Amino acid sequence: YDLPEGAPVVDGVRLPIVLGFLLATLTFVPLGQLLAQRLQRFQQEGKTLWGYSWDILGSLAGVLAFSAFALAATPPLVWFLVFLGAGAFLLLRHRRAPLFLALAAAAVLVVALAERNETYSPYYALRTEAGPLLHGVRVLTNGSLHQYGVSMDSTLPAASERHARIREGYRLPYELLDRPPGRVLVLGAGTGNDVATALAAGAESVDAVEIDPSIAEIGRQLHPDRPYSDPRVRLFTTDARSFLNENEEKYDLIVFGTLDSMTRLSALSNVRLDNFVYTRESLQAARDHLAPDGGLALYFMVARPYISQRLTGIMLEVFDTFPFLVEEHFHLFNTLLMTGPAFADYGAEPRAELAQQFRTNITPHLELPGDDWPFLYLEDRAISSFYLSLIAILSLLAAAMVWFASPQLRQSLRAGRGPDGPMFLFGAGFLLLETRSVTAVNLAWGATWLTSAVVFGCILLTIYLATVATALRPISLRGVSVGLALSLLIAWAVPVETLLSFDTVGRLALTLLLVGAPIFFASVGFARIFAARSDAAVAFGWNVLGAVAGGLLEFLSMITGFRALLLVAFALYALALFLAFRQGVDGEQKSEPNSEATDTVILDKTVNLDEGETTSA
Repeated sequence: YDLPEGAPVVDGVRLPIVLGFLLATLTFVPLGQLLAQRLQRFQQEGKTLWGYSWDILGSLAGVLAFSAFALAATPPLVWFLVFLGAGAFLLLRHRRAPLFLALAAAAVLVVALAERNETYSPYYALRTEAGPLLHGVRVLTNGSLHQYGVSMDSTLPAASERHARIREGYRLPYELLDRPPGRVLVLGAGTGNDVATALAAGAESVDAVEIDPSIAEIGRQLHPDRPYSDPRVRLFTTDARSFLNENEEKYDLIVFGTLDSMTRLSALSNVRLDNFVYTRESLQAARDHLAPDGGLALYFMVARPYISQRLTGIMLEVFDTFPFLVEEHFHLFNTLLMTGPAFADYGAEPRAELAQQFRTNITPHLELPGDDWPFLYLEDRAISSFYLSLIAILSLLAAAMVWFASPQLRQSLRAGRGPDGPMFLFGAGFLLLETRSVTAVNLAWGATWLTSAVVFGCILLTIYLATVATALRPISLRGVSVGLALSLLIAWAVPVETLLSFDTVGRLALTLLLVGAPIFFASVGFARIFAARSDAAVAFGWNVLGAVAGGLLEFLSMITGFRALLLVAFALYALALFLAFRQGVDGEQKSEPNSEATDTVILDKTVNLDEGETTSA
């Protein structure tokens, strides 16, 4: 929907992903060099961990800045100005600073001229277009069609046959009810189609839940029926699953709008805004919010048959009845599933027979999404050939780029010292631990941008406190090993769903225990070993390379689920600590005879760079 006429189309997305990976990596090369030089300087002064703690504080400041920019819905121009402004500050005394400023100005100009979106939410780049054939507004997110806001007012004639068909689909559940809908809950309210439909059907009150504040605002201003302005409507800007967890009210009708999201991150991410919406636990939570004679309606645009089967299977398991299923193309969705007491009488006899056939023929071969494995869109518990090919390509690229870009790592390998195993494994383990932490907290507190920002901020703060504590009073590596092992095993033994059964205070305390404790001990262990390294820059390089491996290992969750990642992290940390103890109880790595001279050369280059002279990588 966003491409001009005759735009070139690439067959497949592997090439664009690889090119994006290379460009993003090259962006970080000079930043990594600057960081390595500063770490070397702090090490020379005997303050390795204090240098690292400043790096962590900088990351924490970045998270806070991201939160502020997201809250203010800032466009890309602001992000480029801030980032390139920081670059100008760093290179102020460099003799090529004028060249950098000229290129930065050109980049900012390109970004300003290329801008086509109207607003930026914390999730999407948004643009709206008038939809005259639908008597409404069309919303594009990141250049793709996301939703239409169309009039549901039955007193107005349909603007087109398509418009009439959309209305027909939205009204189906209300036409099957034998009474006005009473209290209605809409999850994934978007620009307001479901809300407008409920109001037109005579709903007494409507609670509308929409995670994206900008999309809700578009609905408030541009939806032709202005449903959010009706006094019967209460709008909640939050995650659908979080609302179900926190709210205790009962509803006559619960509507799962077409809230299957655009992917939150990239094609290489398994994290989506709707991760914990289409799971058996989510449908159980919705069932518990139904009035005794209430019903549930779920709208969906199904692209693959197994997705429809999974939705059907979840409803059959949770409600113990086969849903009333309508599979017709209504333009904005093509599948409508209805269940609960309110819809129990429609086709009861054939539905009972269908339930038996489904349980016999399909259920044994069907993987139902749950909170630990919430991948509705994966056909099987497997890593597809698409992901495997990209994992292989990115792994090879990362290894090759490190080999050619880092003389120190090459010298280290050629000298027979080999990779820094503990640093590499600590990086890999931490990325897995971070992934599991984010998904666990998203489930417990809601999959909103603010939750993610708070989680990353808390993780960085924990790392900072652990680093400072180690710098002030070194902790025994044996004690760290015991604490890390116990905290990981406890986090694995206690399912994340347990958090949902506690009140706010209890949930917060348990979150700190299950999520915070492993990160703290892992950070202390890293700091303890890192402080003993003879070359801080090379050690940190191995740690970052390990983090790349850990990021790719995250895809194991497509097979094992998120909980099992803790066991993988446990194995990585156990091996890292075993290697550290072999090198010395404190994780000290013995230096080669010429390592001191090598370090001196690197430090001399650092001084020269600060004086404005050029140097090779």
